[in-house]
Amino acid sequence: MIIADPVPPISIDQFGSEPIWIVLIKVVAVFAFLMVMTIFMITFERKLIARMQFRLGPNRHGPNGWFQSIADAIKLPFKEEVIPAMADKFVFALAPVLAAFPSFLALAVTPFGGTVNMFGYHVALQLTDLPVAVLWVLVCSSIGVYGVVLAGWSSNSTYSLLGGLRSAAQMISYEVAMGLSFVAVFLYAGTLSTSGIVDAQAKGGWWYAIILLPSFVIYVISAVGETNRIPFDLPEAEGELVGGYHTEYTSLKFGMFFLAEYVNMVGVSSLAITLFLGGWHAPFGIATLWPFLDTGYWGLLWYFAKLMAFMFFFVWLRGTLPRLRYDQLMRLGWKVLVPINLAWILVVSGVQTFALASHTTPQQRLIYIGVVVVVVIIAVLLWPSKKETPAEAESLEAGAPVKTNYPIPPMDLVVPPSPRLARTAVTAAATTAETTEAGKA
Repeated sequence: MIIADPVPPISIDQFGSEPIWIVLIKVVAVFAFLMVMTIFMITFERKLIARMQFRLGPNRHGPNGWFQSIADAIKLPFKEEVIPAMADKFVFALAPVLAAFPSFLALAVTPFGGTVNMFGYHVALQLTDLPVAVLWVLVCSSIGVYGVVLAGWSSNSTYSLLGGLRSAAQMISYEVAMGLSFVAVFLYAGTLSTSGIVDAQAKGGWWYAIILLPSFVIYVISAVGETNRIPFDLPEAEGELVGGYHTEYTSLKFGMFFLAEYVNMVGVSSLAITLFLGGWHAPFGIATLWPFLDTGYWGLLWYFAKLMAFMFFFVWLRGTLPRLRYDQLMRLGWKVLVPINLAWILVVSGVQTFALASHTTPQQRLIYIGVVVVVVIIAVLLWPSKKETPAEAESLEAGAPVKTNYPIPPMDLVVPPSPRLARTAVTAAATTAETTEAGKA
């Protein structure tokens, strides 16, 4: 019998001490949860975007069309599998596995709830935890991108190769920004353990999404880029690359790439909940009024509610924002997110060092950080901008071309007529002359 009574939390050293059959139950539960979330999210996304665009969306299979994803999941493995003749068949088959398998491993360190009494054992609703659990998640996400890169290379297709190369560049850009956004959390929590970070937010009384708002915003932007979702889906880019890195994939292999995308969405959302939104704990005020709602299996409810809010955010972005250009994607990663992250880490480090030395409360530290951020914003707004010189103003008024770093053609460029047109005109004249002569004869 499973009892939901509050029990004391377990430490990192106690993970893995429960019987192997309980560990297997948790493994199967996490796997089943990810599979069900994938099936649910595909239909949820299609119906929500259809609602945004005043369409019906899936409405045939099951009640109101909610079994559409189940029908697709049954049909997809039985479709014909086509492998390009010149493809590297081993790497071609290995790439979908590398893309999907690490996505499941990343959820192994996610705390889904508190500690419960399960069949007489104190069990944490978390598969395992590590002293460097957040770094484990970063490692898994990095390995997953190798599957995308190898899929593009092994297909022996230009479009697939371009999609794989774009994904490699995007990974480097946004993995750096994502990793830097965690540093402020580590400084505040004093640990890299996921359960430790959740406990630190519960003890401090403030979610890190509020205290460390710049880190949270940068992480959300980087997470969208990491999952290749609109507006950052340049590795796929159906309008430019047909389908990107998985253009040549069919049947079950294509389904594994689809699975990896949605499991990655759940993974980055779970990490955001763990690091910035208090983890499985109840929102503000609820734990104070009703303490029993913040213990045991109730954590599953709060975790799922926060997860669905994030998933709705992903779908909302896809339904509203257009795709970025590639240069805009790279500029945002390297020239905006990384510099802001580095400056923010310096601010948090300085405030944290001063606060620990002066023995201040977390609320006072929040005030200090707010004052520093306001001063920096005012300084940026009041920073003198570069003014045009009189010579530049006169050249603009005269209509002279403006010097830029982009290779644009001159405005007075005259395109010469095509030689093909000249040949066509000569042929037409000769044909007309022959016809006239034939008429006279």
